[in-house]
Amino acid sequence: MSRILAGYIAKRLNYATDSAALPYLIPRECVLRVSKETGYEPDVIVLEKSALAAEPLWEKSSTVASGVAVKLAVEVVSTNWQDDYELKLAADESMQIPEYWIVDCAGLGGVRHIGRPKRLTLTVCTLIEGEYEVTRLRDQEQIVSTAFPELTLMAETFLSHTSA
Repeated sequence: MSRILAGYIAKRLNYATDSAALPYLIPRECVLRVSKETGYEPDVIVLEKSALAAEPLWEKSSTVASGVAVKLAVEVVSTNWQDDYELKLAADESMQIPEYWIVDCAGLGGVRHIGRPKRLTLTVCTLIEGEYEVTRLRDQEQIVSTAFPELTLMAETFLSHTSA
């Protein structure tokens, strides 16, 4: 289900990019290089095209080593939810990625992340003065995005989407 949802999110963000004529690229594959030894491939990543010129590994290996080119990283939660809510959030924050979404369409995250009772939750992390400010959205709550200021989607658009 997570691959299907990631594809759907990329499709909706590509549409938003085209509609607003934003200078973004949403590649099918991209590695975020957190350190010389570690990196990960986000489920969806939105890159600023012009900033990719400063990424020496981009052309050869689709790798981004600095958060400068990244406008938004998105993770769809699966059974390894700790990675999305803790490791990747901390990595993206340290890279100063301006926006990070965690889409938990199965309510898998820990209670400290999605509350009790566990509910489907879209977490939007927005970088403010070097740290993420976390907003948890559910149902008909509107997604407010710094990368896509004209986006008018509700959290349930992604949380309730389980097929392409």
